[in-house]
Amino acid sequence: MHEANTAIHPLAILKPTKQPRLHTLEQYLRREEGAMGRHEYYDGRIIKLPMTRGPHNEIAANVISALKTTVKLVKNKYRVFSSNQLVYLPELNFGLYPGALVVCEKPTYWDNNQVLMTNPILIVEVLSKSTRTYDRTEKFSEYKSLPSFQEYVLIKPDRCSVETRFREEPDLWRDTRITDLSASLLLRSLGCSILLADIYENIEFEPPRRKAHR
Repeated sequence: MHEANTAIHPLAILKPTKQPRLHTLEQYLRREEGAMGRHEYYDGRIIKLPMTRGPHNEIAANVISALKTTVKLVKNKYRVFSSNQLVYLPELNFGLYPGALVVCEKPTYWDNNQVLMTNPILIVEVLSKSTRTYDRTEKFSEYKSLPSFQEYVLIKPDRCSVETRFREEPDLWRDTRITDLSASLLLRSLGCSILLADIYENIEFEPPRRKAHR
């Protein structure tokens, strides 16, 4: 089955016939602190994130573990954060939850409560059926508004496939895709590599669908 070429942005789920209530960033943070589940913020609009499956969550945990182990071996100091860390995009007034992220040396926050991070160097997204097109297209464009952002990693949970996008120049990104489970994933922004076998540890891939004969 081919994926749609058009990105499905979270704001598209809002009914056009009903004007959504807009919230300030401060109101959103107060609501999010006591909310059941996680929500992202789009310049006044609050969108609930869909639930994620077990394999998706395990891959995210595997990535964080692999990153934390690997960055200890490099010269620069990097710090790894989980999917509960909000990233704030000041140019857009968006608050988004990546699957995982890495900052260099010290995190920078927009707020005094150290909730809205603004300086990720690497962002990881584990793809899901409901958000994979958005993650690959519009969300990537939104993250690019952050000056610190240098590398984007997209991981498919149902088969061995990892994509990276590395910023070689301000407006030039190099794309790489790896599908070999025995290979290593080079993270150019960090100067290190992690094994795909570590990313997919304990993950059972779904069997490929057979094409219908016509």
